[in-house]
Amino acid sequence: MLGHCLRTGAMVPRWPVWLSRSSLGRRVAACWLRGLGQWRRWPGGPSLASRGCSSTPSRDPEVQLTCKRYPVRRLPFSTVSEEDLAAFQGIVPGRVITDPEELDPSNVDWLRSVRGSSRVLLRPRTSEEVSRILRHCHARNLAVTPQGGNTGMVGGSVPVFDEIILSTVLMNQVISFHGVSGVLVCQAGCVLEELSQHVEQRGFIMPLDLGAKGSCHIGGNVATNAGGLRFLRYGSLRGTVLGLEVVLADGTVLDCLTSLRKDNTGYDLKQLFIGSEGTLGVITAVSLLCPPRPLAVNVALLGCPGFAEVLQTFSTCKQVLGEILSAFEFMDAECVQLVGRHLHLACPVRESPFYVLVETSGSSARHDAEKMNSFLEQVLGSGLVTDGTMATDQKKVQVLWALRERISEALGRDGYVYKYDLSLPVERLYDLVTDLRTRLGPRAKHVVGYGHLGDGNLHLNVTAEAFSASLLGALEPYVYEWTAAQRGSVSAEHGLGFRKKDALGYSKPPVAVQLMQQLKALLDPQGILNPYKMLPGQA
Repeated sequence: MLGHCLRTGAMVPRWPVWLSRSSLGRRVAACWLRGLGQWRRWPGGPSLASRGCSSTPSRDPEVQLTCKRYPVRRLPFSTVSEEDLAAFQGIVPGRVITDPEELDPSNVDWLRSVRGSSRVLLRPRTSEEVSRILRHCHARNLAVTPQGGNTGMVGGSVPVFDEIILSTVLMNQVISFHGVSGVLVCQAGCVLEELSQHVEQRGFIMPLDLGAKGSCHIGGNVATNAGGLRFLRYGSLRGTVLGLEVVLADGTVLDCLTSLRKDNTGYDLKQLFIGSEGTLGVITAVSLLCPPRPLAVNVALLGCPGFAEVLQTFSTCKQVLGEILSAFEFMDAECVQLVGRHLHLACPVRESPFYVLVETSGSSARHDAEKMNSFLEQVLGSGLVTDGTMATDQKKVQVLWALRERISEALGRDGYVYKYDLSLPVERLYDLVTDLRTRLGPRAKHVVGYGHLGDGNLHLNVTAEAFSASLLGALEPYVYEWTAAQRGSVSAEHGLGFRKKDALGYSKPPVAVQLMQQLKALLDPQGILNPYKMLPGQA
């Protein structure tokens, strides 16, 4: 076994294990250690960044107003008056922000692709304050944009015009955690990474993990039904969210904050708000089921000679690793090159057309190491994988994950990014990338593909020097039509927001879209909650 060829009697390899097909006959015959200092680095690059670093794309001098870049018309909402400001000061004293400089970051999305012109930001601390704010806005017909960590990819968390920004940043309290059931109850503004630290200290983990975990809020995660890196193992938030507290458009507080695993009484109303992107109500608190923290984690970064080998590696992975498989991510060579060029992160694996990152999580280091070693022997011996490295130490695991998690940041530094988050049959997952490279030619700087192969989720990204209407016209609706032809989804996990709302019809039939519009009209008849988002034809 691999562990024995590293060190006599050691079943769990130390960091990093260097794997190479050149050392193989029909089975792994030799392997060796390589120190971190011997890793290949990009010229002039600093040391490798750890997982969870803040991700901020390069700053442009100015972001064009959404209402000028896109054909959108303001709906007949009221505008904020001095009397409204006085009322808000009475509800959240000292937490009414009107300074333009302080408002600017909240008016622009993380990708710096859309920009609103809100003149008011409110920071409530409690659901009662949210209720009073919305009651006032409902009476005055004032539009509201709920905002968490503002890490979304589709412009869903920033105003389109002058909507009031309702920030959950101060709603950051853990209400309770039960050490036997693993049920966490917290306010919506809790940062995902801080929640992860809280439950890990108690022997549990959060059921979702995202590259933006250092900034994103759990309420925003639920509102967008975020997927992320643990979806393969723990599934969707639709299964792990047990209850919600939501404030409706008229200020009514809907308290469904149950901690029960089973409750078969009537309609499951929380499901209406999971993935609703703040258009049906403002999530103010969440009850979430957390799984036990794995005692043993292994991560392998492997190089594959083609996408067909990536798919075969995934099949082998599922067969051999079974219940301990927790993540299977893929990225093409251009992704890794951009991470090296813009973020100076070293790749410890010999240059390959594709890379896969495999993670296992279990309760027995010896058992998991045996299974991982068996998997690696098979894929290296058969030629599915040509090179690789493996880590068990937490810090080195984070270094490997950073190569995958910070791709989005690297793309942001490459220029203007056209982003597509698609669900496709796994056997066709990469075909669209190669198709677009031919279609776009030199008009695009880079066309790259990466994502959650285990979930059939492709992150397709196209970079250019600057926004181009003609390039957008070449991409849309072509990408959506291509996806629809495969019976895929135009949004796998990012949601629709402002930028993808008109693409809903490519994934949902007219009857479904009509029913969604009826639900919106029922719960928010004036349309004040996050207008111009998610549903087509609002403006």
